[in-house]
Amino acid sequence: MATITKKGAATMPAGEFNDEGGSFLGHPKGLFVLFLTEMWERMSYYGMRALLVLYMVDHLFLRPDVNEQVVGFATIKGLLESAFGPLAIQPLASQIYGLYTGLVYATPLIGGLIADRWLGQYRTVIIGGILMTIGHFLMAFENLFFLALFFLIIGNGAFKPNISTQVGDLYGKDDPRRDGAFTLFYMGINLGAFLSPLVCGTLGQKVGWHWGFGSAGVGMILGLMVYIFGQRFIIVHPDHRGSKIMNQTAAQKDAVKTPFTPAEWKAIIALIVLCALNIVFWAVYEQQGNTMQLWADNQTDWNFMGVEIPSTWYQSFNPLTILIFAPLLGIFWKKQASKNSEPSSVTKMAIGCLLLGAAFCIMIFAAQTVGDGRGSVLWLVMTTLVLTMGELYLSPVGLSLVTKVAPARIVSMMMGMWFLSSFLGNYLSGYLGTYYTTMSREGFFTMMAVLAGAAALAMAAFNKPLRSALGNR
Repeated sequence: MATITKKGAATMPAGEFNDEGGSFLGHPKGLFVLFLTEMWERMSYYGMRALLVLYMVDHLFLRPDVNEQVVGFATIKGLLESAFGPLAIQPLASQIYGLYTGLVYATPLIGGLIADRWLGQYRTVIIGGILMTIGHFLMAFENLFFLALFFLIIGNGAFKPNISTQVGDLYGKDDPRRDGAFTLFYMGINLGAFLSPLVCGTLGQKVGWHWGFGSAGVGMILGLMVYIFGQRFIIVHPDHRGSKIMNQTAAQKDAVKTPFTPAEWKAIIALIVLCALNIVFWAVYEQQGNTMQLWADNQTDWNFMGVEIPSTWYQSFNPLTILIFAPLLGIFWKKQASKNSEPSSVTKMAIGCLLLGAAFCIMIFAAQTVGDGRGSVLWLVMTTLVLTMGELYLSPVGLSLVTKVAPARIVSMMMGMWFLSSFLGNYLSGYLGTYYTTMSREGFFTMMAVLAGAAALAMAAFNKPLRSALGNR
């Protein structure tokens, strides 16, 4: 029988399997609780992200009577201009977009550490969800724009690594369902990301900015409710109980203090190297919410049978493609595995970078064809299709790899390290985005393609030593 500890995390007595809490579609029910929690949280996050750059460029920073009332605007603008020189509206918005999305992925390192050492995953997730809810509703007040971003950044740091880690905790370390579980979990992320531009983006562009941001807050509340009422199904597998701060025995507490073995150090270093290589991937990939959204808004024809569709719907293409192709790719990998031909995790990640570069090659042709006018939405559809396949080869595989090879007593912190690479990549995406209006469109997209290709070559070059350090996974 599962029990709930004082920290709120479900555990199992030794010897029992985590399906004790019930199964659904061959997986523990707890996976689907986490699926729905993350779906609603990602709906809130991506709904806000879909509007963010357009909100700054078309409203908040465009009108002096508005931006002068924003608390901290002059200070932040002054700090950025002291480092990068005078910034027009679009480069300034790009820098702030990069800082926000970057810091969203930096704070999980701290959130993972807090959960591992003090609060436990359950309490940390709850605190993070409450902080993000506050942040979304603060976006309704123009003068509190930067305070709202602060709450969202801190809240996400507490929420994100501890939700992802709990997926891995449902399975034994050698359970063959683990990769499939993370792919399903990734589909939950992208179901929320698909719905968010359709709901938040439409409300924001057609009704009012604050309606869009407010709907994101409602999504966060729903995610918290699912997580709290579904907690009884999230049963920790015995393989992971020793890594939990909650309900630890004296022997388990001593294990946390045990020095890392040489094999554990090799795995840690290999994960850090992969995180470093991921930085370039995310710098290019995150142009979706930045410069690619501007392309969608300014250089794409959204008139469909006389109806003008909101340009933020562009950001539904990526998650919709994931929902369609993630299961198919899982079947494809399973067939490869049955023939002993499935690529290693590192090889998959290199393929992901290569596909990302190929996606921006399509945008090079789009820039040559469209020029300064408006082009077909099919350019974005084709680019997103290839880009998304690259994401599927890298992101869920990386999440799974961290939970497989990181030492159990620091798994949340290592998950935070994984997200730290996204922080640097997201910030770099904002910096690179400042060149969008100073370079030709063709030159800008060429730069993106070259950077992604270079990351793919680097991963391929380090494939053999990385696989060895990770136990040939």
